[in-house]
Amino acid sequence: MRCPGSMQPDPTASSTTAPAPGCRPWRRRIVLVPVAAVVVLLLAAVLAAFQPWKLVVDDVVDEAAPLGVGTQSVPPAGPTTAVASPSATPAPAAPVTVLAGTFISHEHGTSGSVALLRLADGSRVLRLTGLDTSNGPDLHVWVTDQEVVDGPSGWTVFDDGRYVDLGALKGNKGNQNYAVPPDVDLAGLTSVSIWCARFHVSFGAATLES
Repeated sequence: MRCPGSMQPDPTASSTTAPAPGCRPWRRRIVLVPVAAVVVLLLAAVLAAFQPWKLVVDDVVDEAAPLGVGTQSVPPAGPTTAVASPSATPAPAAPVTVLAGTFISHEHGTSGSVALLRLADGSRVLRLTGLDTSNGPDLHVWVTDQEVVDGPSGWTVFDDGRYVDLGALKGNKGNQNYAVPPDVDLAGLTSVSIWCARFHVSFGAATLES
């Protein structure tokens, strides 16, 4: 049996006639279902973009400092030596700190230090030590040519010029290493930013100085 509220209106009937008990106008159900679906989709989009659970969850990393690369040397055999002497393996040369800096806070409180290291084989590593910042969506480690400025005016400048993305931030807390590709020219790059690519804002940054 169809609900009286779903039947065509009778022009001779009184406009004050109430629908039968338990019946709801079908037009109301058709309107409410799409509205509820839109609300769910919007909520899902907001959660995916902001990932608010990261504000209460820390990703802690504790990578060892990179070592230099040692080389093996074998003494040449003398004219009367029948067997070559065992090879000697010297201790790896210590990495050389080329540039270094200390983080300041931008949109989020950030502390710790950063150093650009050159290993004995010529490779380069950017090392973050004692990093402590907020967790967040799509955080990356950028080396840039922008000046580090304190305050809100310095939060969004790091994608205005040249930058090198060294990859996703491994953790918002702790010690971590980022290899610098050998073909990357670091000349003129003077700062490091913990950059939120999702919202184009710096969580914290450091000036690289010799």
